[in-house]
Amino acid sequence: MANTEANILLIYTGGTIGMIKDFETGALKSFNFDDLLKHIPELKLLDCTIETTSFEHPIDSSNMNARYWVQLATIIEEKYQDFDGFVVLHGSDTMSYTASALSFMLENLTKPVIFTGSQLPIGDLRTDAKENLITSIQLAALREKGRSKIAEVCLYFEYKLYRANRTTKINAEHFEAFASLNYPPLAESGVHLYINDDALYRPNRRKRFKVHKSMASNIVLLKMFPGIDIETVNHILSYPQIKGLIIETYGSGNATNEAWFIEALERLTKNNIPVINVTQCSGGSVVMGLYETSVPLKKIGVISGKDITTEAALAKLMYLLGQHLSPHSFKTIFETSLRGEMI
Repeated sequence: MANTEANILLIYTGGTIGMIKDFETGALKSFNFDDLLKHIPELKLLDCTIETTSFEHPIDSSNMNARYWVQLATIIEEKYQDFDGFVVLHGSDTMSYTASALSFMLENLTKPVIFTGSQLPIGDLRTDAKENLITSIQLAALREKGRSKIAEVCLYFEYKLYRANRTTKINAEHFEAFASLNYPPLAESGVHLYINDDALYRPNRRKRFKVHKSMASNIVLLKMFPGIDIETVNHILSYPQIKGLIIETYGSGNATNEAWFIEALERLTKNNIPVINVTQCSGGSVVMGLYETSVPLKKIGVISGKDITTEAALAKLMYLLGQHLSPHSFKTIFETSLRGEMI
C-alpha cells in the first residue's frame, strides 16, 4: 500500500497522554506539545509532516462538554484544507463520547480524524502512549490514489482502529481500554498494518464538507434497574427543560411494562420530546416488539436505537435536536444510520 507524504495536524485537548514524569520528584506534569519530537523521536521516521496545536487550556476529559466539542470541530474546520488528516489526543474516560459527537458534527468528511490517548503518560517507562500516537499518525497519513485511505472519525487504541461512534470504554486499567462489539475493527496493527477495506466508511466525495455546531443540551439518561419506582421516574422526568430522553433498557430493549412507567414516557412522546431506547448490554441490538415487555414502548412512539452505543446515542440526540427537525422526521432520521453508527 503506497503512502505518499501527508500533512497531519496533531490536536491536544488534554489527558494522560500529554503528561511526562519529573524523575526527580516522581510527579506528573504537562509538557509543551511543540516539543513533541523531543519526547518521541521515532516520529521523525514517519513519511509525513506533523504540526501540533492545543486547546489554550487543556482539560481533564471528565470536564468535557459540548462547548469543547464545538471548539475542537472549529479547529478542524479552520485547518481542513491545510491538512490531509487529524489526530486528536484526548483523555480516555470520555473519548468515545467526544469522538462520537465529532462524527455527527463533521458531515461529508473525506479525511481521517483519529482519536487516541493512553492509559499511562508518555514519560512513563511502560507507557502505551508512544505506540498509540505513532500508529494513529501513520494511519491518518495513509494515502491511496492521491487521497486519504480512511475518511471518517475513528478511535485508535492498543493495536486496533475502530469506527469512533461504535466504541465504548470497557476497562480503566488494561491497555486494551476500548471495544467495538457491534462492528469490526477498521484496522489492526501488528508486524504490518492490516486495513479492513470492507469495514471502512465510504463518503460521498462530491458533497461539500460541512461542520455542525449546534448541539442541544438538557438531555436525560435513565438506566433501567430492578426496583426502579414511580417516585424516582416521575421526579427525573418532571425536569421542565428536558428536550430528550434516552432509556438504557434490558436485553433487546425491554423495560417494565407497568402502567405508571409507560404513562410517564407517553407524557413525553405526546409533547414531541423524543425518547430513545438503547440496550444497556455491551453488545447486541434493540428489537422492540420481540418480547411482550417492549411492545408498549413501540406503541407510544419510543424510538429504537437499534445497535447504537449509549455514547453515540447521546451525541446523535444532541446533534439532531440542534437541527430542529419535525417530530416525524426526527424519528425517521434517528433510526437511520447517518455515519455508520448503527445497522
